[in-house]
Amino acid sequence: MKFDMNKMMREAQRMQEELAKAQEEAKNEIVEASAGGGMVTVKANGAGEVVSINIDPRAIDPDDPELLADTILAAVNEALRSAHGLMESKMSGLVPGDLGALGGLFPGA
Repeated sequence: MKFDMNKMMREAQRMQEELAKAQEEAKNEIVEASAGGGMVTVKANGAGEVVSINIDPRAIDPDDPELLADTILAAVNEALRSAHGLMESKMSGLVPGDLGALGGLFPGA
């Protein structure tokens, strides 16, 4: 069996294009997470960027700013986990074998 370097390079280029397309698609998708019984809602895109934070005015207690901060942090972290999961789902199947599990392959992994 003869090794075809050109074929391998074409396949690598095709895979790179598919990965870039999947990343762009994920960037345009939005995930949402909330905390504190829905008092704080955070939206993030598939690129892992927070795109909005909504805070119910009832969540703002001047005597307990730490609770609001903790609630925002929880919602942001959950939204970012969801965004990461979205990106992983977009990438699964595009990378052969177990290469998709390599943390350094995708930004934010």
